[in-house]
Amino acid sequence: MPPWPGGPCPVCGEDMPERMIHCRNCRAMLNTDLESDSIEIPAFVPLQEITSSITLPIRGYFIPCSSCQRELRINARFAGKKVSCKHCQSSFRFNPDVEVNGELPQVYVYCPHCEERLRVGRKYLGAKVACKGCHGELVIEDPREAKG
Repeated sequence: MPPWPGGPCPVCGEDMPERMIHCRNCRAMLNTDLESDSIEIPAFVPLQEITSSITLPIRGYFIPCSSCQRELRINARFAGKKVSCKHCQSSFRFNPDVEVNGELPQVYVYCPHCEERLRVGRKYLGAKVACKGCHGELVIEDPREAKG
């Protein structure tokens, strides 16, 4: 049986390109050699969900000022440098690995999907987490694992 050569549909007259089985307009069978029960429709097989996550570096830290104890958001590039508090103007050396009140400071990253700033506890570094804004899967790099 030769494929449909192209031309007007025998039922509605709409011009159809070659190698079509059904008319796009009226769904009539274009090849007279075919019958509707001779066409096998493949079973629908859903694709497995692709789970991917993006690994993000730490962008900065939330720490209390050593003088006034108000919380500061400090970019990671200032680690090991002298910084000053925007509230009381006191200066101190910023070390992100020093515990404050028995805990390491929390970190922040920006979601690459929705640009939301996410505050993350240190216990979640290296683990797969979801953005609270868009639910995109993220992994925040643990700088301690990169060193070791």
